[in-house]
Amino acid sequence: MVVAFASGSLAEGRLQLSDGMGRLALVAANVYVVFFNMSWGPVMWVMLGEMFPNQIRGPALAVAGAAQWTSNFASTVTFPMLLAGIGLAGAYGIYTVAAILSIFFVVRHGRETKGKDLEQMEG
Repeated sequence: MVVAFASGSLAEGRLQLSDGMGRLALVAANVYVVFFNMSWGPVMWVMLGEMFPNQIRGPALAVAGAAQWTSNFASTVTFPMLLAGIGLAGAYGIYTVAAILSIFFVVRHGRETKGKDLEQMEG
């Protein structure tokens, strides 16, 4: 998507993409939604519910929910500023880097839950 938007041009204050790049941007956006809804979207809530000990599960899920909504709010508020300041490609580029960094965080700090009992995952 960054490549598609970076290749665009401005005409009368509007972003113009070639037909091929417009299709690429549309497909990339839809692929993102599909894969997010098959991975980070629902899976993280299931994993969080399994990883916290019973004694703190409720409050911990509340904090996790608040963190998610805070992140969503931050993305919503910063996007127009980034768009005005560095353009669409730059804004998507920053969010892309953040998403890539999150992969390294999960690989390092995420715990495998496959084949484990709830008691084995706690703590």
